[in-house]
This record gives sequence, C-alpha cells and structure tokens, in this order.
Amino acid sequence: MRVSRAERTMNYAILLVFAAFALAPILLILGTALSPQIGATGPLHPENFVDAWTIGGFGRSLGISLAVAAIVVPTALVLSLGTGYAFGTMRFPGSGVLFALVMLGLMIPSEAIVIPLFFDLRTLGLTDTLAAVALPQIAQSVAFGTFWLRTQFRSMPRDLLEAAALDGAGPLRTLTRILAPASRPAIVTLIVLTFMWTWNEFLIALVMTPSGSLRTAPLGLATFQGQYTAETALMSAGAVIVALPVVIGYLLLQRHFIRGMLEGVSKG
Repeated sequence: MRVSRAERTMNYAILLVFAAFALAPILLILGTALSPQIGATGPLHPENFVDAWTIGGFGRSLGISLAVAAIVVPTALVLSLGTGYAFGTMRFPGSGVLFALVMLGLMIPSEAIVIPLFFDLRTLGLTDTLAAVALPQIAQSVAFGTFWLRTQFRSMPRDLLEAAALDGAGPLRTLTRILAPASRPAIVTLIVLTFMWTWNEFLIALVMTPSGSLRTAPLGLATFQGQYTAETALMSAGAVIVALPVVIGYLLLQRHFIRGMLEGVSKG
C-alpha cells in the first residue's frame, strides 16, 4: 500500500514526539549528573561519577547485584526451558492444574509473601546470604519464563516435533538441538527481562539481608541518596551508574529483544 508524503510526515512527527517523551527524563538525569556540585564552577563535571562511585561504594554493591544476577538468570532460564517445554509440547494428567499453580507466581505480589518467606529462610539459616536474595527471584522468574516459553513452544510446527521423534531424538535432544535454537529471540527476550527484574529488585534484597552486608545496587543507591539528599549532581551520577549495566545489556541485545517481543505479541 502506497503511503502519501503527508502520512509519512505525520508518522515521523508522532514518533518524534514519543521519542522526546522517552528521552527527556534520560537527558535530564545525565545533565544533572554532569552539573556542578554545591560550591563548584564550570559547565560540565564528569568527575561527579568518580565521586559518586567512591563515596557510595558502588563497586561492592554492583558486584553483589552481578553475583545475584549470575545465579538467577541462568537458573531461571534452564528451569523455564524445561517447564515451558513440558507444558508446551506434552499432554499429561494434571498438566492444567500444575500450570495454574505455576502461574500463581505471576498473580501473587512479592509484598504479600516476603514476610513469611523471610521467617522461613531465617529458620533455614539462609538470611544474609546470596541464596536468600536469589531463590525468591528465581521462583518469580520461572513463573513468567514458563508462561513465555510455553507460548513459544506451542506455536512451533507439530511436524517439526514429529520429525525429531522419527529421527530418534529424545525430549532433551529435541529441546536443546531443535526448539531452543529456533526460539532464540524469545529466549534472549526472557534473559533480558529476567536480568532487568533481578537487577532492579529492591524489596526482596532489603528484607532478606537485614544486616545490610549484601547490599545490592538499588539498595546502595537508596542509601547513597539518603545521605546526599541536597547534592542532586551526585545522586544523579549514582543513578546513572546503577542503571548503566541494564542499558548496556539492552543495547547489545536489542535486536533479538525487539524481535522476541514482536513474535510474542503475534503469538499471544
């Protein structure tokens, strides 16, 4: 269908307006992060990032967040691949009930279970450990991952699965050699979303580490902002430091992420 010049111009104008809405907060934070601190002079101050890094101790908090993400993302991905494959390609007694139970992880907010979960983990002696921060997030991520990959695997052609069975491929080989490579955009999308949710998680990390010995990046930023409420330049620099890993990860994987999201929408 041929698009007129007026329609094309209107489309670009609308896109520019939405882009401005999306970029304005980012540019504002970057501008504030480069602004002079109280008593300083000059237009640009990139040393604010060095000061925020040193004063806020973001090296340790970023390292803890990376350690938690290194546990949550691969574990949730492997478990989600297994459950998504089972619910998406197999029919067995009780599958509907089991899938509904898994979906409870999407329906129940973490605020409703974090306190009893804390007492359970404390009884097991797991509070103030990486496991206490990672295990609840693995459970939450597996619930979404199961739903996401079940939809992906159910949309795969049945002929593909039948051909794999005729060639003698078992369930594990079918998943790892056929379905997983064909579902790469959906898997990359799941990885990006899981990493983003894990990185930004605040409540679980706060409750499960009462001593503050395992302060993740969001907790470190909150503590830093509480100490320097009057120094907006340092607070903005700290926010940029904490958000940078997620931004870098998204930029590196954005092509697969967007493709996976579009495929998910069309299959939903």
